[in-house]
Amino acid sequence: MLLNSLCFLFGTLLVQQLAVLPDIKWLIALAIIAVVLAVLRYWRLLFLFAGVLWALVFATARLADQLPETYEGLEIPIQGVIGDLPVQDEKQARFDFITRDGVYAVNLPGANSAITRDGVHPFSQLGTGTTIDSFKLPKKLRLSWYYPDQTIKAGQQWSFTVKLKRPHGSLNPGGFDYERWLFMEGIGATGYVRPSPAPVLLGNQSGWTSINVWRQIISDKLSVPQLDVNSRALIKALTIGDGNSIDQQHWEVFRKTGTTHLMVISGSHIALVAGLVYWLVLKCWAWTGLLRWSPQVVAAWSALLAGIIYASLAGFSVPTQRAVIMLAIGMIAIILQRNHRPFHTLAVAMFAVLLWDPLAVLSPGFWLSFIAVGLIVYVLAGRLGALKPFWSAIKINWATSLGLSPLLLLFFQQVSIISPLANLLAVPLISLVLVPLALVAVGVLSISATLAAPLLLVLDYLLRGVMWLLETMAVLPMATINHAQPSYWALFFAVPGILLLLSPKGIPGRWLGLLMFLPLVFTAFKQRNAGEFELTLLDVGQGLSAVIQTAHHQMVFDTGAKFSAESDMGRSVLLPFLRSQGIDKIDTLIVSHGDNDHIGGAASLLSNMPTKQVLTSVPQKLSDFAPQPCAAGQTWQWDEVE
Repeated sequence: MLLNSLCFLFGTLLVQQLAVLPDIKWLIALAIIAVVLAVLRYWRLLFLFAGVLWALVFATARLADQLPETYEGLEIPIQGVIGDLPVQDEKQARFDFITRDGVYAVNLPGANSAITRDGVHPFSQLGTGTTIDSFKLPKKLRLSWYYPDQTIKAGQQWSFTVKLKRPHGSLNPGGFDYERWLFMEGIGATGYVRPSPAPVLLGNQSGWTSINVWRQIISDKLSVPQLDVNSRALIKALTIGDGNSIDQQHWEVFRKTGTTHLMVISGSHIALVAGLVYWLVLKCWAWTGLLRWSPQVVAAWSALLAGIIYASLAGFSVPTQRAVIMLAIGMIAIILQRNHRPFHTLAVAMFAVLLWDPLAVLSPGFWLSFIAVGLIVYVLAGRLGALKPFWSAIKINWATSLGLSPLLLLFFQQVSIISPLANLLAVPLISLVLVPLALVAVGVLSISATLAAPLLLVLDYLLRGVMWLLETMAVLPMATINHAQPSYWALFFAVPGILLLLSPKGIPGRWLGLLMFLPLVFTAFKQRNAGEFELTLLDVGQGLSAVIQTAHHQMVFDTGAKFSAESDMGRSVLLPFLRSQGIDKIDTLIVSHGDNDHIGGAASLLSNMPTKQVLTSVPQKLSDFAPQPCAAGQTWQWDEVE
């Protein structure tokens, strides 16, 4: 099964390399080939072609569910439901909106139209001879509501008038690909809510029809005065998978210490909860003496149900999908009294995730999750001499930190050196203490806020202690290493190098794995000669940001806009670009003037990248970074470039 799943994965990856999807005749040809391979029982080739075919069909359907250009900029009345936990402050609310099925009449200025099961169709905009079924409104939208006068909650049913546009994102080396993220999430359009006509709240979904309603209820109940704001955000992340309230400073600490996976509902948390439920039910059921049903069977069903519920609270992200499928295989094996092999279980989980969503391969979480579990199985399963729990934990930390480093460099251009120690200390604290305590506290809170208060107080103190520990580690010298994005050739050598280094004792030449890491470390950069320079004009939307590189110096001119306390172009565009270029310091930052679209990203850039000199016409706005005022006619020479 492992090779078949890998073939299916490879077929899915092949489709991602296509610039344009093929037309229907190629899909028919692939389907015929797949049938022939099935008849001939060429299973691995069948899985390869099945992966290609399924990815093509899925991507074609996803692209068909995007907003047609006809509707861009139109005021469109829509009805639907808030599809996830919204992010809201005093200035705006951002949320996913699921359009409602049904047919009803609407009026657009100068146009007659109707909303069909598939969306809004203004007749006057479609042209002569066009039928209503020719166009569709996407099922899922990403909306913003500026200065909302009502509180937005998951499960609410609303009537809005919106202006939409097709998915679009900036294109910068090393930067976040927003358009790809929208495509992965199935969001067919983005837009904003018009203030007139006024939005109308139509009702609320039942908790029996949407898990998001329960997530919203839990989120609301956690808004109690006993909790610190940061502790509340962390509890939400650990119990309902909502990390939107965690501020950027804390995410930076988690990133530097390599503990981000501990602050969301990950596969390890699901395994822990399921394991605790299994143990408790097993002991309690055996104690009752009701042996009509085997204690192991009852415990297995209970653990599986607990894992599914906990994963659903996280919105079934890719790591939780993998964990639930592996948990289901393990529990069913107990129920049926069958043995199962770890790599076989992992392969089935990967195949099931790709069947559910082949676009999961575009997510770093897919690769980090499956490879991390694969590394753990590789270093522990089938080895002679069982290790004690403490040494097993050290070995797992060492293996995952080393084994995931090439992927972390590829996706984020950064590796945490302190990660093995941080995880060794944080994993038992968070997984064995904080997560169970948080779930118990939330359960008690749903019954009585008074009874839950002592638990929340203890949880608050523990979370503050953990954050103090991680913050202390994050500021240690060389806690993280920033490095340029490696080439795929470097990864080609690094992967077998990892397997060789982590192979069992007695395998000859294990040290050669270190040599295979060298292409990953010594990444080739484009060399500029004296007198040469390279100017990169970054895509920051409205505003400006440019980077000038000479042979040995770097200058940044303006930093783009700041949108909120958590989002600006310095953090989302400039820093990823500089890291992807292997730049770890800036010689001069010039901020031309104090408008937001030119100075907005400066603070994030200066806080995260050493900068020798800051020149600006508004030094009072960057007073924390010792700026110098610009002078007319100021010049200098770098590497024979003036």
